[in-house]
Amino acid sequence: QVQLVESGGGSVQAGGSLRLSCAASGRTFRSYAMGWFRQAPGKEREFVAAINWSGGSTNYADSVKGRFTISRDNAKNTGYLQMNSLKPEDTAVYYCVASPKGVPSRREYDYRYWGQGTQVTVSS
Repeated sequence: QVQLVESGGGSVQAGGSLRLSCAASGRTFRSYAMGWFRQAPGKEREFVAAINWSGGSTNYADSVKGRFTISRDNAKNTGYLQMNSLKPEDTAVYYCVASPKGVPSRREYDYRYWGQGTQVTVSS
């Protein structure tokens, strides 16, 4: 059983940066893949980034590649999403997710555990 709590969302100007954090409960988190999805108003939820259980493998959506960096600190049971060069189209609710599979899947249904979401708003 894993509980995920996001933080770090907020409002930022285009070109700015934000760092999202995902605090996880439970020792099993260290063996889980974790990632981030986002959902903008009127749009379906979409994959953003994922990282495998050890942090040695990552997966990014094309739209964020080169701008976002996913990482994790298993000693702290925490995942991160560093978001640089933010664009208005990055505006969405961002969800932290965790998967018992341990691999950085792009598929929403692979993730058993979901956080409550945190709002990111990027203004032009």
